[in-house]
Amino acid sequence: MVQGELLLLLAVHLVLTALPGVAASLFLASRGERRIPVLLGAMLAVSGSTAMFGFWAYFGSRPLGQTWSFLSSFGSVLAIAWLSFERKIDREVLRGLATPLALWVLGSAFLVFFGFMHGGENAPIQAANTRFSGVLPSDNYLPFFWGEWFYLHAYNGKPPEFPGNWLASDRPPLQMGYLETQWPFHLFNKELGYQVLGVVLQQLWIVGMWALLLALRVGRLTKALVVATVLVSPLAIVNGFYVWPKMLPAGMLLAAAALMITPLWDEVRSRLWGAALVAGLCGLGMMGHGSSAFPIIGLALIAAFRGLPSWRWLGVAVLTLVVLMAPWSAYGKWGDPPGNRLTKWYLGGDTEPDDKSVGEAIIDGYSEVKLTTILHKKGQNFAAIAGGYIFSHAISEAWKHAKEGKFEATVRPLRETFFFNMLPSFGLLLLGPVAMAIGWRRRRVRDQVEWKAATTLLLAFLVTTFIWAILQWGGSTATTVLHQGSYLIPLIGLAACVLSLRVAWPRFAIGWLALNFVVMLVIYSPDFEPAEGSVFSAGNAILAALAMAGFLTVAFHDRFGRRPATVTGT
Repeated sequence: MVQGELLLLLAVHLVLTALPGVAASLFLASRGERRIPVLLGAMLAVSGSTAMFGFWAYFGSRPLGQTWSFLSSFGSVLAIAWLSFERKIDREVLRGLATPLALWVLGSAFLVFFGFMHGGENAPIQAANTRFSGVLPSDNYLPFFWGEWFYLHAYNGKPPEFPGNWLASDRPPLQMGYLETQWPFHLFNKELGYQVLGVVLQQLWIVGMWALLLALRVGRLTKALVVATVLVSPLAIVNGFYVWPKMLPAGMLLAAAALMITPLWDEVRSRLWGAALVAGLCGLGMMGHGSSAFPIIGLALIAAFRGLPSWRWLGVAVLTLVVLMAPWSAYGKWGDPPGNRLTKWYLGGDTEPDDKSVGEAIIDGYSEVKLTTILHKKGQNFAAIAGGYIFSHAISEAWKHAKEGKFEATVRPLRETFFFNMLPSFGLLLLGPVAMAIGWRRRRVRDQVEWKAATTLLLAFLVTTFIWAILQWGGSTATTVLHQGSYLIPLIGLAACVLSLRVAWPRFAIGWLALNFVVMLVIYSPDFEPAEGSVFSAGNAILAALAMAGFLTVAFHDRFGRRPATVTGT
């Protein structure tokens, strides 16, 4: 029965999440749009916008919100049926859209069943706190806590504080919007439904990553290697099942990157629809998590270097951002003030809830310390990204316990380091940039497209990482550990490492990435702190294996991966 419930919940939330975006992408395709990255970007933008509108509808009243839930879902079904009946959409475009959607479905199924492989369905949110790491904070519960309150009460007084003096206005509402919009369709236990929905939302990075790789024009096998490698990375496994709203905004920003740092930018910056789409995806990233601002600045700088858009384009982009973000900013300022706790923490080191503005917190923070202290804090940021002594200590501890045959003691320090420090979390993939540097002089003409793609991603990773390290406060209060930044940055870094290895040593890369794939599954299969009453589920393990097999089949199969240049740009 447990597998049946999980399968049903998974199907319901996959369908409800996909419906508005699929309807929008099919509509654009029926009107002649054939570029899959653009269609995928529109799919994510409309899906997220539907959730945001749902949040504000429930904020007004529950009847209004429920009306929107049914209208958006059944309206999307009718639109898809009508567009399918018209038969104006090229089948190659449909197959191009089917691939990332199938990967998203199978990737979500894999992580749901892999996460519950040792049980925990009776207490899903608590199980997610310990499944793949040490005991994590209760941040994965926040969207459920406030989403349920707004669903039941609308804006009928000030929402309750969460332990630690956290206000509802301290966390942007994108994931809450998805939860509330789909709540009228919930089945079984609400917390289990929220956990499954959370995994589905975090796995949207697959759609965004596919759009980026298509826009970079990399080959079929390389795309498959990238998405398969990232799927089993510590970043995707831990933060995909521990469903704090981090991977969701990163998925939106990956789709924005596909339009901003690839050859598509030349046309996107000349069309007003491009302004609305790019700004919409960036705004949704901000409405997912405020740390999205760090990589957005980097992406904007790279895009500006490639070519500046017109003033009209910028005007449309600003207007789109205002529509998406101004209501939440107004609520934080007047409805549940001050609503800027995380921003003050990250930029000014002000960790206490107070009435300071962001500007005051930044001025106070920098004026109260010496220049040498500021430089030291920024140096600590770069050290946290690199891992430094922490990484070397974790490796030595793991090696010592491995020689003693203590598997749990070997794996635990690796899991902890992978969670906190970005470069160590790449593990074996760090060989990629080294291989690319060694093979730079020997690159062949036929590799030029993928060499350029790898260079683009490495540049984007370096620029966004530098901006993050410089702007974040630093020190022990707000340093650049992974979970205090945007997950777009490590996602781009992971893709860059795989691409680098692939273009430098093509055949060796396949074996090396296969080894990394197995190592990651070995590290994250055990549950060292199972929830009370949890037992190993052979059924969930089998379903996870089947989902992974399906994912790899879709990713690597010629029929799904090879597309004409007019459709995918490859």
